[in-house]
Amino acid sequence: MSPFWSWVTGVATGLVALHMLQRLCFPYFWLDLKFLLKALRYGLAVESCRLRGRICTVLDKFMRMAEKQPDKPFLVYEGKVHTYKSVDKQSNRVAQLFLKEGVLKRGDTVALLMSNEPDFVHVWFGLAKLGCVVAFLNFNIRSRSLLHCINSCAPKMVVVGADMLGTLEEILPSLQEDIRIWVMTKDSSLPRVDSILDKLEVSSDNPVPDSLRTANSLKDPHLYIFTSGTTGLPKPAVISHLQTLKGAAGMWAFGVTPDDIIYITLPLYHSAASLLGIGGCINLGATCVLRKKFSASQFWSDCKTYNVTVIQYIGELCRYLCKQPMKEGERNHKVRIAVGNGVRTDVWKEFLNRFGDIKMCEFYGATEGNICFMNHTGKVGSVGRTNFFYKLFFPFDLIKYDFQKEEPSRNKNGWCERVKKGEPGLLLSKVNSKNPFFGYAGNKQDTEKKLICGVFKKEDFYFNTGDLLVQDEDDFLYFWDRTGDTFRWKGENVATTEVSDVVGMLEFIQEANVYGVSVQGYEGKAGMASIILKPNKSLDVEQLYEHVVTYLPSYARPLFLRIQEIMDVTGTFKQQKFQLNAEHCLHFEMSIFPHNNLWKWWLHS
Repeated sequence: MSPFWSWVTGVATGLVALHMLQRLCFPYFWLDLKFLLKALRYGLAVESCRLRGRICTVLDKFMRMAEKQPDKPFLVYEGKVHTYKSVDKQSNRVAQLFLKEGVLKRGDTVALLMSNEPDFVHVWFGLAKLGCVVAFLNFNIRSRSLLHCINSCAPKMVVVGADMLGTLEEILPSLQEDIRIWVMTKDSSLPRVDSILDKLEVSSDNPVPDSLRTANSLKDPHLYIFTSGTTGLPKPAVISHLQTLKGAAGMWAFGVTPDDIIYITLPLYHSAASLLGIGGCINLGATCVLRKKFSASQFWSDCKTYNVTVIQYIGELCRYLCKQPMKEGERNHKVRIAVGNGVRTDVWKEFLNRFGDIKMCEFYGATEGNICFMNHTGKVGSVGRTNFFYKLFFPFDLIKYDFQKEEPSRNKNGWCERVKKGEPGLLLSKVNSKNPFFGYAGNKQDTEKKLICGVFKKEDFYFNTGDLLVQDEDDFLYFWDRTGDTFRWKGENVATTEVSDVVGMLEFIQEANVYGVSVQGYEGKAGMASIILKPNKSLDVEQLYEHVVTYLPSYARPLFLRIQEIMDVTGTFKQQKFQLNAEHCLHFEMSIFPHNNLWKWWLHS
């Protein structure tokens, strides 16, 4: 054999050996590299615009799409098509209306209390065109909690959907006099409340000046999205233009294309539906099918009717679909990608076995957080994967957590300690100029509570996610549990202190302690209320039921009740939840009704 062919044979043999070695030792190398390069490409494009002095927001991208493809369907709602051009013009009418009223200026906050409908997007974009910050209110909450949310974001105006008038009437007498109230109706008989739809009919659809919406920095606030975080009442997380751009890239990163049709049944006040769903649709120039409320029985028929190719989910949504009676032809759809979070491994497998070969794109992220994991490999049960390059750009750590003290463990030198692979650890994400934490609107104290300093060395700062994750030997990450005074039920975060305050309002209850408990076969944790009765008072279950139904959204209502004589506390006099939860796991065999309006009380003394 000639030297040349010997050289070629040697090179080929070496390449094959390297390939086999890579497959054996680094099986996800090419998938990781492809995903990393995709993320870097997007980040460089955003940074390139910034360096050229051009700040391009998601709203700017929408307006460009409206010029580029004016007649392409943007929103499909209850069979009606809303094109990019028509949504752009309707949002112009909203902007022109409020500009003419002269009550808003650039930087003002407007709270939006609306359910899923095209007008949610029209008002959102119209206000954004005036440079206003829009606060998305959770339409499930009422009374005191809703008032707290409105007051915490200090809005100049509140815009309310037509189907939320009952909720508005409850709080109207308590709203500050200087807050203007507008409703999506043609007339209004309520005091201090103006109608919008009649005025939009005569409002101009010409664009407002570009200077009103132009962002000075990607770190300027664009939205306030309420999150329970880990303690207390809901807090308005500051969502910057940078975060909306990152959220809008999620669909593209998972392989969604401009030709896809995205089905959104999650509430738009959630970051998943608004940033990832609507934002992702805009980023691609795709079409979104929007539904007012999720329906398990109508889900697949909607997918067939509208030729849906991409769906958004939370874990409970997938479980509800799997619990539906089997129907002939339920695999006869065009859905190829599902994007979401919180699905259990068993439900994940059942979902695929039942509904077909769908690419499940699980991710992890907190609304106010500065870190996100994306499962780009399809590993069942994992929320994402990390590697050397990922940690280089998005540094994070999993540290030991003291469940008794409910705080990070520290060694004798005062430093936190990393957990070993396979052990659950508290997820901390480093805060720096590239991965900032924007905190909560108007609440410096709550913002500071989410930061941990002096973790591994003096003056380092980390964002405390409040979540426990596990990293396996192959660097896949798995959600394990939530810490703090929050649990997750029906896809929503429930702040235990808020529920405790509501339960404690009853005259026969001396003290209430609320915590989440695991229920076999269900996602997340259900609420357990542990109470102490006042001396010489008896439990009135009917009154308690009516009270929590009135003041709490369905997902926050405790499903179990426990009566105690003494309330356990920690060494720092905080209510003991960890021990109560452990006792529950040992001593209770539970079942609950799957419907929101039915309870089964489990009395234990």
